[in-house]
Amino acid sequence: MNLELGGRRLYLAVAACALVVYVGALWNRFVYDDIAIIALNPLVHDASGIWRAFVEPYWPGNLSGTLYRPLPIATFALDWQLGSPAWFHAVNVLLHAGVSVVVAVLARRWAGDRAALLAGLLFAVHPVHVEAVAYVVGRSELMAALFVFLAVYAAVVRQSVGWTAAAMVGGILSKENAVVAPPLILLAWAVRLAPWPDRRRLIAFGVSWLLLGAAYAALRWSVLHPYAGFHPLAPQFLGQSPVAIRLTAVAAFFDVVRLLLFPLHLQADYSPDSRVTITTPSDSRFLLGVACLVLWGALLAFTWRRGRRVETFGLALIGVAYFPVANLLFPHSVVVAERLLYLPSAGLALAAGARARQLQPRAFAALTVVIVVLGGIRSALRVPAWRDNRAATANLIDDAPDSYRTWDYVGWEFLWANRPAQALEAFRRAGTIYGADGRIHVASAHMAYVVGRTTLVDSLLARADSACPRCPTMYRNQAGAARMRGDTAAARLLLTHAERVGAQAR
Repeated sequence: MNLELGGRRLYLAVAACALVVYVGALWNRFVYDDIAIIALNPLVHDASGIWRAFVEPYWPGNLSGTLYRPLPIATFALDWQLGSPAWFHAVNVLLHAGVSVVVAVLARRWAGDRAALLAGLLFAVHPVHVEAVAYVVGRSELMAALFVFLAVYAAVVRQSVGWTAAAMVGGILSKENAVVAPPLILLAWAVRLAPWPDRRRLIAFGVSWLLLGAAYAALRWSVLHPYAGFHPLAPQFLGQSPVAIRLTAVAAFFDVVRLLLFPLHLQADYSPDSRVTITTPSDSRFLLGVACLVLWGALLAFTWRRGRRVETFGLALIGVAYFPVANLLFPHSVVVAERLLYLPSAGLALAAGARARQLQPRAFAALTVVIVVLGGIRSALRVPAWRDNRAATANLIDDAPDSYRTWDYVGWEFLWANRPAQALEAFRRAGTIYGADGRIHVASAHMAYVVGRTTLVDSLLARADSACPRCPTMYRNQAGAARMRGDTAAARLLLTHAERVGAQAR
């Protein structure tokens, strides 16, 4: 089998592969966070949202005001004017195809056609990408990755200060992890994928990055400062010491390696008790995470000593791109999420492509076919898991039955299906698995009120108050859901309780 392709045909093959694997996403609808951020968000529904997105938080302000990602919101507002959910998904699929091609472009520039073909195809079909591509709000990952790699190309290949800055603006306005663009550019120069710029141009790069960083920080603060102090943390981190948080973060490295190398089992949520807090260094899960870290470091050192520049860059890219979301410096809202591996996985693709180019033609062809067939089938079969809330929740029951969020989602499905008794049972099961999320107990109280279990309502509200003593917003949000269901009496109860909690907080 001859897999020697020219540049244009190579890029077309990579793009076509990405499009074919994800064509099933066109039948998907809005799922989970898509509903709050897109389907129920008035900002997205008006054409003015295309520019108003730049002065609003990513989430509607009553839910969370700690994220600023205006570019994806602006594209959602544009998409809303143009089409149905299928159009939203088509844009995601096209973006993924574009990122796959850019990965192939970089690999071809640094390692030749064969490396480009395998790297591009591996990135196009890797199953860990399904969440980012088939889930509309995963667009922030796609856009950030696209702009990061365009910035790397503009700086390392073209040495253009202006185009690098433009790409970095697009990346950082898409998602915060695009901050890795400058380190990746410096890394590419450091491993000698291209010559260092002359001193004057290097200073220009540095000054432009500092100015962009300062401007972004000022803009972000001006938009988000009314919401200061509301910073969601992963359930595993709530009430835990800094040491326990870092132990848990290191234990998650095993999942990162597993998902990058053996993505057979995928799941949309990694909340307790699917993944739990690690409190001691002797825990086997922490030790597995350390072993993965040591293995990565050893491979990095090996490729560096052997002068394998592209492999070194690819392996280092995994670490650099994952570091902002690794919970080592700044703990955030999830311990593990497959969508967060979209950008780091490009490092695996580049390293694998550079290594595989040394194979004999038949071995290279066989490896490429195996990757495309197995990766493509696994990804294509996973896409329908994000078809709608019901499909996603059904898959969660199979994939992560130990996660309290699984039963939270089940409860909401029953709530909207007007099956309050079953919703109450699911919410209470979630609260039994993990009791520190007050929202679960508030939802349980809502359903208990609907089915007439007033004594239980009081105990559930007390549990909610205990989990989060000064959180009136969770009662107001649940009251909003109660109104949408027509549960006006339950809504009044929740709003009254919210006023009492708010008064105590003041």
